[in-house]
Amino acid sequence: MRKTSAVLATLSLAALALTGCSVTASSADASCDRTGHANGIGDAVTVDGEVGSTPDVDIFSPLRLTETSFTDAVTGDGRRIVDDAQPIIVQLSIYSGETGEKVFATSYDSDSTRASSIESWASQAPGLADVLECATAGSRVVAGLTPDDFGAANLKGFGMAEDDVAVFVVDVVDAFHPSAEGSLQFNDAQGMPTVVRAPDGTPGVIIPDSAAPKKQVVQTLILGDGEKVTKDDSPLVHFTAVGWDDKKVIQSSWGQQAVDQMAQIAPPVAEALVGHPVGSQVLVVLPKTENSVAMAVVVDILGIAPSAAP
Repeated sequence: MRKTSAVLATLSLAALALTGCSVTASSADASCDRTGHANGIGDAVTVDGEVGSTPDVDIFSPLRLTETSFTDAVTGDGRRIVDDAQPIIVQLSIYSGETGEKVFATSYDSDSTRASSIESWASQAPGLADVLECATAGSRVVAGLTPDDFGAANLKGFGMAEDDVAVFVVDVVDAFHPSAEGSLQFNDAQGMPTVVRAPDGTPGVIIPDSAAPKKQVVQTLILGDGEKVTKDDSPLVHFTAVGWDDKKVIQSSWGQQAVDQMAQIAPPVAEALVGHPVGSQVLVVLPKTENSVAMAVVVDILGIAPSAAP
């Protein structure tokens, strides 16, 4: 998860403004037309049951497709997926288009479900990138993936023919913030780092030339309006940690999977997040100790993980 300090040089810099302004995730709504990809898949596959529960699926098999197709059998009114790395909660079932038989299903158990992303699903089945793009939380998507978009290894692994179509029923149970969203906060403490952001929310941290504080400092940079983190929660976050003295990025989760293990990675930072609402961006400055260097950690609170990491 290590990144070099080059991330600071590539950011499109936009310094924090005064209280009263707001920061929101970029919206893909204008380009989110999900109506032109069905190609009859909704007529060939019927689905019953509540979103988030095991579906009752009927497929008019054998199903043949020349291109990957999808339709929203249920359109949710939750947050839209606007970024490939945005954390989402998904439950899905996979069926053979040839036989109509189920070949795989997730647990449909919210207590054991971890957050994923479009990137993580597309790395397993490339066609899911188009299927999930712009979907909204609460949606149930019916999709048929061509052999190329499902992958030869998957077809073999699930005992499907090499020319079979993989039928997916995908429930987008939840979609979290892609980055901090809320009101920018004014902080007048002297000698603190300046945080700037790229258009996708990726932060850059500019460390001042002054000495690091002797005690931990916590500042709210963006105030979200979601539920507040409690000591028993596992907040789902993106973070960037920068060394105070060498001004280099020590560790960052941006561009990768969001993190729900901050309590294991940096316990003092996890403790500092308690009481902050989801959607917030928090700066935590940790002083030098016998075992660690002084550092500034910027944390975007994207949501509350559905369960603690095992």
